[in-house]
Amino acid sequence: MRRASLRLARWHAHVNALDAPRALRHWLTGQGSLTAKLIAHSARFRVQRLHQHTALCLADEAQAVGLSQVARVWEREVLLRCDEVPVVFAHTVVPRTATAWDWPLFGSLGERSLGSTLFGDPLVRRGELEFARIRAGHPLWQRARAALAVPDDTTLFARRCLYRRRRGSLLVTEVFLPAVLDLVPRPLYRNEK
Repeated sequence: MRRASLRLARWHAHVNALDAPRALRHWLTGQGSLTAKLIAHSARFRVQRLHQHTALCLADEAQAVGLSQVARVWEREVLLRCDEVPVVFAHTVVPRTATAWDWPLFGSLGERSLGSTLFGDPLVRRGELEFARIRAGHPLWQRARAALAVPDDTTLFARRCLYRRRRGSLLVTEVFLPAVLDLVPRPLYRNEK
């Protein structure tokens, strides 16, 4: 396989195209908020912001966010942690043409969850999920590895979704780390129901 082809993920409309482990499918295909699901699987959920700044979008993102070519975007990368264990590496891009009117809270999220703002806003329209295998040559694999130890031969599975609000678009890619398979639902106590 040529090195350039490893830098692109092949995104699919259906999870079956990935041949993902059975235990990972419910994480990949869940339609609700991933944040809410992770909270239900941990005693302490936390967002660790790695950075938020302008950067060139990835080659396999440009068309998805409506750009005719690779260009500068607002980029945010975080680790989603359950009981301090990183379980998801999340990467978000917003075209620089978007305004604060389109995405009013994006610039001030800090270590708050983007998911909770997206699912709580009635103006946000969610697109269809897409799925991919992320291999060692892909920039998101390399960034996930830089944030934590991922063995060289590990294939990571990801999903992405395009969100729209007013005239703005926002693409969220969630790369599921191996530790997500160790999560189990947290029992509900009487006062939590």
